[in-house]
Formats: sequence, C-alpha cells, structure tokens
Amino acid sequence: MSSLLKLSSGIDRLNKGVGKFTTWLILIVTLISAANAIVRKAFNVSSNGLLEIQWYLFAAVFLLGAGYGFLKNSHVRIDFISGKLSARARNWIDVGGIVLALFPFCFLCIYLSWPLFVQAFNTGEMSSNAGGLIRWPVYALVPLGFGLLMLQGVSELIKRLSFLTGTGEDPLASEDTMSDEEKELLELEKIAQQAQGAR
Repeated sequence: MSSLLKLSSGIDRLNKGVGKFTTWLILIVTLISAANAIVRKAFNVSSNGLLEIQWYLFAAVFLLGAGYGFLKNSHVRIDFISGKLSARARNWIDVGGIVLALFPFCFLCIYLSWPLFVQAFNTGEMSSNAGGLIRWPVYALVPLGFGLLMLQGVSELIKRLSFLTGTGEDPLASEDTMSDEEKELLELEKIAQQAQGAR
C-alpha cells in the first residue's frame, strides 16, 4: 500500500500544480474580458480572437481545475446527510462513486473527445468567425481535463482504500478537504466540548 500512497501523493502534487496554474488563468481571463469591454465601449472596436480566447481560457479553468477541485473536496456533496454517516460509510460511498460513476464517465468523455481533437489537429480547423482562433487547443482541453480528473480519482480511491484497510488516515477528515459547512460544524463541536469541560 505504501507504493500506492506514493503514487497518490504524486498525483496530488500534479493536480495542485495545475490548480495553481488555473488560478492565474482566472486573472488573465478577467483582464482580457475587462479590456475587451473597455475597448468595445470606448472605441467601438471588437475582436473575435480576443472574445474566443476568453472562452478558451474559461474552458481551461473549468476542465483543468476539475481534478484540483476533487483533491480539495470542493465538489457538490449532500453534507447534511453525509455528515450523519460514519467515516467508514462515507468512504465506502466515495469508493462506489469513484469506481461506478467517475471512472466510466471520465473514460467515456476521453474516448468521445479524443477523435475530435485529432481531427481538428490534423485539419488545422479554424473558428468560423472572422479573425477567430484555431480550434484544436480547446478540443485538447477536454481529454486532458478528464484525464486529470480520472487521475485524481485514482489518488482519491487509493486514499479511501488505505483508510478502509486501516493503513491510512481518513481522507475526508482532513481540514484541507472539508467543506466550509463541515469546518463550521467541527468548530461548533469543539466549542461545545470545551464548554462541557469547563463545567
């Protein structure tokens, strides 16, 4: 299990790096969007290329950041239900979700998007808009993004199985992976315990 945990740690580092990169993309797309709006309103000038790069960068943030979101446990959960379950039950639910839903979905998206990327790359497909951009880079984001998400799924599966076999800590109990609601609940529980101890 230790070699698998090293693999998991490596995948986590990869997606942390990609996640930090995407935060810079958010700043860049915001600046481009603001510049486009100012130039359009002030000088009545517009560029399809600059509009399309906004869409490309937004797609990059969404697709490349999905694995990082999974690492940080920021995906949608029904916290008021999962918070009432035991740690083992929550981890078993995650194992089932990763194996039965995440992996097949990611595989399907990669399988279906790869030929579109290859065709666009081979033909040099361009946007149909005047002054638009080449299309293959944005098509490449789809298999790349789902590949990173699938890799993070492998990492999360290893961590959950490590906990369930008694060789690792609960990955859902880490402060880094807790949702805001879970952190607030934990803080309230600590306050309540301190109040009981003071009596």
